[in-house]
Amino acid sequence: MAKQFPVPPVVFNNSSSPTHRRHPIPGTGASPPPAFAPPRPSTSSAANPLPFMSFDIGPAPSNSTPPLFAGGPIGGSGASFEDEPPLLEELGINTRQIWRKTLSILHPLRSADTSLHADADLSGPFLFLLSFGLFQLLAGKFHFGIVLGWVTVASLFLYFVFSMLSGGRRGDLDLYRCVSLVGYCMLPMVIFSAVSLFLPRGGGLIFGVGMAFVLWSTRVCTRLLAELASSGDEHRGLIAYACWLVYMLFSLLVIF
Repeated sequence: MAKQFPVPPVVFNNSSSPTHRRHPIPGTGASPPPAFAPPRPSTSSAANPLPFMSFDIGPAPSNSTPPLFAGGPIGGSGASFEDEPPLLEELGINTRQIWRKTLSILHPLRSADTSLHADADLSGPFLFLLSFGLFQLLAGKFHFGIVLGWVTVASLFLYFVFSMLSGGRRGDLDLYRCVSLVGYCMLPMVIFSAVSLFLPRGGGLIFGVGMAFVLWSTRVCTRLLAELASSGDEHRGLIAYACWLVYMLFSLLVIF
């Protein structure tokens, strides 16, 4: 037989009052307060033990500073983007000076201006060497590393020759200026590298054209080195021979 369990009666409260009370358990006394009932705030300030801070958020000031990138002062120094120098000038690259040096070497019969090349830089020579390597790349030759290495060795060679000839009296010629002069005088070799793309290989024509460009580079480089050095006029023939050897190597690099 099934065992019967006593079921307590369930009482439903249908009153209109919104509050619901829990019936006390027999034998426990008064009913405890609800578990999740939030505490009611006290109306008096003395009865509230927790202090509260009030933040007064007022309107924004009318004389607010403009944003930094709206043409206003930068860093409070009063400078703006319009007063900033160009990026190339900050990097020390003077495009006008490079163009003037290029024009002074470009004419084969006109003497190069020595005063322009007294202020040495490496931006123009790097541009010429890069152009030389690109023309060689069009011819199927990858010579970028060889060109940079040969220019460095050629500059050291010419600087050592001047040191031996002048006995320590090199005038305004230092290693940095020597690299700049050798690089700028590479302009005829760059033109020869571009012209050689349209000349037949292995013929006498390309050797004759190459010799003309070698003499052009040798003439310009010899004059600039001799005038910038203190004792260059006394050994102009030896200087010309050293320059001829340097640019002859670059011409052979183009031909072969």
